[in-house]
Amino acid sequence: MKIILFGTGPFAVPSFQSLIESSHEVLALVTRPITDAGNRRKTAENPTRDLAEAHGLVVFDPPSCNDEPFVEKLSAFAADLFVVCDYGQILSRECLAAARLGGINLHGSLLPKYRGASPINWAIYHGDTQLGVTIIHMTARLDGGPCLAVASMHVTIEQSAADVEPLLAELGIAPVHRAIEILEQWDGESLIGEIQDQKRATKAPRLTKTDGQIDWSRSAREIVNQIRAFQPWPGTYTHWQAEHLKQPLRLIVHSATAIETSESGLPNLRPGQVAICDKDRLLIQTGDGYLSIKLLQPAGKRVMPIEEFLRGHRPSIDDRFD
Repeated sequence: MKIILFGTGPFAVPSFQSLIESSHEVLALVTRPITDAGNRRKTAENPTRDLAEAHGLVVFDPPSCNDEPFVEKLSAFAADLFVVCDYGQILSRECLAAARLGGINLHGSLLPKYRGASPINWAIYHGDTQLGVTIIHMTARLDGGPCLAVASMHVTIEQSAADVEPLLAELGIAPVHRAIEILEQWDGESLIGEIQDQKRATKAPRLTKTDGQIDWSRSAREIVNQIRAFQPWPGTYTHWQAEHLKQPLRLIVHSATAIETSESGLPNLRPGQVAICDKDRLLIQTGDGYLSIKLLQPAGKRVMPIEEFLRGHRPSIDDRFD
């Protein structure tokens, strides 16, 4: 089968590598263009481009893959199928029609849950322990096409999004090949795959910096999930407010554990209030339970264990995190 790949980020690399090394004929890669980073160098991490160039593939990086001249260029390849993953643009009906069988997309969730740009992050944020990948036959609706193949895996409460993403990327290899086998037998007209239940659909929008701010009225377990979900970016942060500080100190929390109120023997305090601070413990009241911080990073400093932080700083029970 003649295939054109559409991808940019690292999530696509294992499946793309597998297709390049398979019996299929990979014709080209379409990826996002390199943008001007201001005073920084005009390059950006693009592992799919690196992979394609290492294998001598043609690489296209149009501002929009849906522009008519580029769609005409795609049509000239007479490709059988587009394989899309971690690309960053939605392909229009006209673009998808440039391949005989349209396109398939490797998506990092168990659809219809978590449609959008950041499915792994939001699944962990909401405390899901069963994550997976879905291959859909693409339509113009975002992540809304029929499902051709699915694979899932268990995620522990210790694993972060940074830990899980490469595991799911590897998990996606076999379903991509299964979906292609299904399309090779397809007559091009009959219904194919499993139609998604729109009533069960949830959104996974692109992350923003403000998503990382801690709301201390949430439970300790929910905040721990937030810390896991937003690694490495945007991170999960709070601000230490105290009378002796000239201004609130921003702290990025890299690791923490949840302690139930019943386990601590401590009274309920105001969310964000310091409950315990000694030489090696910092417990903060949440809306339900206490957050015990293990690793944090003060603004402008490196990541450090809580014991090291507390050797130079000592929050008091009158201080607040907000």
